[in-house]
Amino acid sequence: MRKTAPLLAAVLTTFAVSHVSAADLPGKGITVKPIQSTISEETFQTLLVSRALEKLGYTVEKPSEVDYNVGYTTIAAGDGTFIATNWKPLHDDMYTAAGGDNKFYRQGTYVSGAAQGYLIDKKTAEKYHITNIAQLKDPKIAKLFDTNDDGKADLTGCTPGWGCEAVINHQIKAFDLSNTVEHNQGNYSAMIADTITRFKQGKPILYYTWTPYWVSDTLKPGRDVVWLQVPFSSLPGEQKGVDTKLPNGANYGFPVNTMHIVANKAWAEKNPAAAKLFAEMKLPLSDINAENAAMHNGQSSEDAINAHVDGWIKGHQAEFDKWVSDAQAAAK
Repeated sequence: MRKTAPLLAAVLTTFAVSHVSAADLPGKGITVKPIQSTISEETFQTLLVSRALEKLGYTVEKPSEVDYNVGYTTIAAGDGTFIATNWKPLHDDMYTAAGGDNKFYRQGTYVSGAAQGYLIDKKTAEKYHITNIAQLKDPKIAKLFDTNDDGKADLTGCTPGWGCEAVINHQIKAFDLSNTVEHNQGNYSAMIADTITRFKQGKPILYYTWTPYWVSDTLKPGRDVVWLQVPFSSLPGEQKGVDTKLPNGANYGFPVNTMHIVANKAWAEKNPAAAKLFAEMKLPLSDINAENAAMHNGQSSEDAINAHVDGWIKGHQAEFDKWVSDAQAAAK
């Protein structure tokens, strides 16, 4: 009996600990309201955070899709809980306008190395030796990218409200391109589809895009298209004064962004487990690119995206479990 007593005690202790932790999960009885943009490719990042919150006992609603600026004001007001796609510094103006660090909790870096900028097809770049967007000041060069015969280059640009549209509009003026380049703004998905069709027809293309996103999987930089440099650094608003030149001397006009999970500050202070989780989670840019490419290739239903999230967690189970256990520890 003496030998079995310690074993029995250990079993009972383990049962008690697991029983208590299941009943006393830090998120029990608390509802979380995720916010995301209308870009469906951002669902993957959002749902991964939601899954981890559910493991902590939170009841997580389906993400509400709104424009970024509405998302920030909603979270600041406490009507939303978090957004998993805060681009820094691209969203700095919206972040500051909605209350900045006084209203938001932002710790840690969720995604690193998010690039963006202007590209043209490689064939035209090599034929006319185009490496810099400033060369489009030449009406003859600009006319190569004219899709509607108005004499101006047509730039497939940014959907209003995303933040990138303000940068592009600013740079067209700063680089003296207003007379030769038209920034086409609207539904990005529809515009880039037309751009890809033109590329397949062998026609010159000029467009803005970003990573992580599926476009650079379809139009591969170096193989199909090339990034254009800019003549000098120039950004609007909160980004004014940011040097976009890379260590190698190249300058593509946009700083390499990081992406962060931003939450309502008062809520995060009351929920240290969730705050710890938000600060610790990390997602490789290449994994988002791969998931977005799968969506573009037809796996874009709600079930398919959920399967992508489940698959990612299964492939990174130890890392995912550590996020959850660290978050649980922070609640005690």
